[in-house]
Amino acid sequence: MALPLRRTGAMILAAGLSLTTTTPALAAAPAAADRVLRVYSDNIENLVRNNPDGTCTRVSGPDHLTSMLVDDDGRTGTGGVRAPDLLIVQQVRGTGQATAYADQLSAKFGYPAGTYKAIVAWDDPEPWGGSHKCSVQSLGDLKKKQTNGILYNTRTLSLAAGDVSKYWSAGWLKPGTAYAGGAGCTLYKPPSNDDGAAYTYKWKRTSAIAARFTIKETGTAVFAATLHLPEQNGANACAGAGYTGIGGTGIHVGADATSLMNASAIRVLGVDANRTGIARTTLSGFGMTGYGAKPTMGSRKIDYLFVKGAVRPSAIDHTVSGTKSDHLALYAFIDY
Repeated sequence: MALPLRRTGAMILAAGLSLTTTTPALAAAPAAADRVLRVYSDNIENLVRNNPDGTCTRVSGPDHLTSMLVDDDGRTGTGGVRAPDLLIVQQVRGTGQATAYADQLSAKFGYPAGTYKAIVAWDDPEPWGGSHKCSVQSLGDLKKKQTNGILYNTRTLSLAAGDVSKYWSAGWLKPGTAYAGGAGCTLYKPPSNDDGAAYTYKWKRTSAIAARFTIKETGTAVFAATLHLPEQNGANACAGAGYTGIGGTGIHVGADATSLMNASAIRVLGVDANRTGIARTTLSGFGMTGYGAKPTMGSRKIDYLFVKGAVRPSAIDHTVSGTKSDHLALYAFIDY
C-alpha cells in the first residue's frame, strides 16, 4: 500500500554548513579505476547512545562516522578509509539532523558542503514518547523525533527527482490483538498506532523510503531503501493487513519502490527489523543476499543489509564492532 509522495523539498536536502576538513590523504578523489560502490547501513539512534546504567551519551556526527567507516580490511580510523557512496540510516530527527550529518561527512573527506545530500521520509516528524530510557531528559528529548533517510555522494551518484519512491508504512500487531499467521496484523499508522497521546506520532519512525540512483561514471542504476520495523515485529511478523511479510519476516517493499528496484542493476536494502533469525536468502526473489551474521545490538542480530551485486569479502563479516550507536553498522563494498 503506497502513500502519497512527499514534497520534493522534504526529500532532497541541500547541505549548508562549513565544517573542519581532514587530512589530504582522506580528501583525495577516488582513482578512475576504483569502481567500488561503498555502502553502509546503521540505526544511528538520533546520535544518542543508551548506556546499561540508564544514562545516555550524545555522540557527535564526526565521531560516529569515524567509528563506522572502514578501509578495505575492515579497520576504522586509517588512511585507507575511502569516502562512502551511500549511507542508509534509520532514526534521524529529520531534515535538520540529516543535513548536518551529510555536511559533516562531506567535511570529513575535505569536500565542499553539499557534496553529500540526503533524502528523508519525513521532513520534521512530530515528537513522541517519554524518557526514551535516558535518565537525563534533555538527552531523551533528542530521540523523540524519528524518521529514516539515505545519504548519497554527489561526486559519484546522481538522483533524479522522479526516482524517489512514495514512502510506505510498516505493519504491526497491536498489543492485545490475537495473532495467527498474519491475522490481526494491520498497517502501523493512524488509527492503528500505539494508544495514548504520547505515542500518536510514533508510527512515523517506521515510514520507509527508497530511491534509484545512477553511477555517473558508468550509468549503472542503483536502488537503495531504508526500513525500520516496530518492536512488535520481533514476536509477531507483520507487514500489513493479514500479511507476515517476505518469508514471514515483516519486511515488505512498497509498489513504487519495487518498480525502482526492478529497474536497477545494483540493489541495497538496510533494515532495523527488530527481529532475529532473518535468513540471508530472504530477499533472494529480488536477487539480493544478506551480508553480516554477527549480533548488531547486544547479543541480538536485528539489523540487516541485503545486496544484489558483486560484494567484496569482509575480514570482519561486514559488521563494524566499534560503531558509536546502540546498533552496529553493516557495510558492503560492491564492484561495478
